[in-house]
Amino acid sequence: MSRRSEEKLAERADLMVEQEALRDLAAGGSGLVGLDGPGAGTAAKSAKAKSRGGRGGTEKDSAKPRQPYVPARGWPGAGGGRVGYMDPPTMWRATTVQACGMWPFAAGSGSPMTGVPLGQHLFTGATVCGDPLNWFTRARYISNPSLFMLGMPGLGKSTLVNRMLIGLAATGVVPLVLGDLKPDYADTVRALGGQVISIGRGRGGINVLDPGAMGEAAARIGGDAGEVLKAEAHGRVLNMVAALITIVRGRPMDDHEQSVLSAVLHHLRERTPPGRAVLLPDVLRVLTEGPDRVRAVTLDRGSDTRYRDAVDPLHRSLLGILDGPLGDTFASETSTRIDANAPAVCIDISGIGEADTQLTAAAMLAAWSDGLGAVAASHALADAGLAPRRWFFTVLDELWRPLRAASGIVDRIDALTRLNRSLGLGDAKITHTLKDAEALGTDADRAKARGFVERAGMVVCAGLPKTEMEDLGKVVGLSRREIDLVSSWSSPPGWGVRGEDEEPPGRGRFLIKVGGRPGIPIKVAITDAERDLHNTNTRWTTDEAAVERAAARIAREVARPAQEGPPPALAGGPATLALPGDPGFPAVEASAGGWTA
Repeated sequence: MSRRSEEKLAERADLMVEQEALRDLAAGGSGLVGLDGPGAGTAAKSAKAKSRGGRGGTEKDSAKPRQPYVPARGWPGAGGGRVGYMDPPTMWRATTVQACGMWPFAAGSGSPMTGVPLGQHLFTGATVCGDPLNWFTRARYISNPSLFMLGMPGLGKSTLVNRMLIGLAATGVVPLVLGDLKPDYADTVRALGGQVISIGRGRGGINVLDPGAMGEAAARIGGDAGEVLKAEAHGRVLNMVAALITIVRGRPMDDHEQSVLSAVLHHLRERTPPGRAVLLPDVLRVLTEGPDRVRAVTLDRGSDTRYRDAVDPLHRSLLGILDGPLGDTFASETSTRIDANAPAVCIDISGIGEADTQLTAAAMLAAWSDGLGAVAASHALADAGLAPRRWFFTVLDELWRPLRAASGIVDRIDALTRLNRSLGLGDAKITHTLKDAEALGTDADRAKARGFVERAGMVVCAGLPKTEMEDLGKVVGLSRREIDLVSSWSSPPGWGVRGEDEEPPGRGRFLIKVGGRPGIPIKVAITDAERDLHNTNTRWTTDEAAVERAAARIAREVARPAQEGPPPALAGGPATLALPGDPGFPAVEASAGGWTA
């Protein structure tokens, strides 16, 4: 029975009792109802009849105490104190161990309770749990273990995914952040005991010719299965080098060039001693030497001129990689390999500048190739019975940036969204609006990017403008009430707020949509530990302790002349006091910098 039906029954019972009391008064009674409830008016009549000498009642009945009846909501009418609405009782949630005497509960919750605890239902206060992997494997709410999240900046999108990452890591799932652009997740991965690999100029590099975890797994497995894995690793390396050449050229490689490159890689694998990695300069050396295996695929027919005409464009593109903006990052051995046994992995590319789109695209492609190779190696070892089965959860934040960096990224993400079920891989993609896909260069890329939302098992919306919500509603089926609710979260705070503790009204509020089901609105309250690990506004945060230390250092410098005599002269000028910014002033410790990064 619904709450509204119960309220109607209670109102009807109150009305019946009131009518009986009024009839008792009209009959000459006192209008009082005894402890026995509504029938006590009859007892009052019996007592009255006995006092007149009639039959019907005993002395014990007449001595029964009487109490005035007051309806639960008060008497109706002016001055009666009638209450039109009664607050619902406070609801509490507990486990069967904590509330074993109350189990089974009289009423349950309609919110999903499978997966990572995300927050509370915005209207009922019930706990809401969920993540792509648990909703795919355990609850079977979705048919594709993927999540697509949209929302305006600063409303907590990365924070919610960070909570999923922490919760899944606690259940044994391996989070993979393959290209952290800010970084948003490096501190969390470190706190989980995971591996953080930095990629960029002067930070670290990836050897795209290194088969990595797949090569190690192939050698460990051996036999036919090992040969199959070696062939897969060769194809992955070939595609990665072709992607780098595409980025440098701005167009794809020709078909005969890919054949030449494949022959060069096979030649190098056969003649490179174990323990030594093949590098891009080795590819140039083989092209210059022109062995028979390579010449055979160029159809040179013994002519050096025909051979040079066939390989020179490829040779120039490889020189452009080595001597251009990508050489420092991809020309040497891998600085740090992915640890297949790490509880979490983050490849940090935040050291690459915003304007360096070529290096960003190349680093993203290399990170995805290396990371997914590690996933394939883990599953191959599990299939051979040499390692336990592991599931993975990849995070691709700020999706708009890699999508615009190179068209190869769109194809790779498109393939991932179609094959992640077979890879034992869940993923979360985060961007701002659907219009991010409209800025891509070709119609094919735009169509592929729009398909990310259509194929996502879960779609999570933070605050978005109404026009954006209406466009999204054509894809995922949003009701008018859901559109208005999410649109209200995109409003800024009022002008009269102080700005210190006030937050946008939509921060921490999300709508979870799964297929044609009604959306689940939730509010997320982060813990202090999450706030410390995941602050996306670090460059706008001042370190008060560092400021106080700098002020104390200045005070010591000012007090020093009175104790030690005249201050030393600065180089090239008269004797002056060393203040912050001067060459003689000691630098603030990097760990306590006035502006944290």
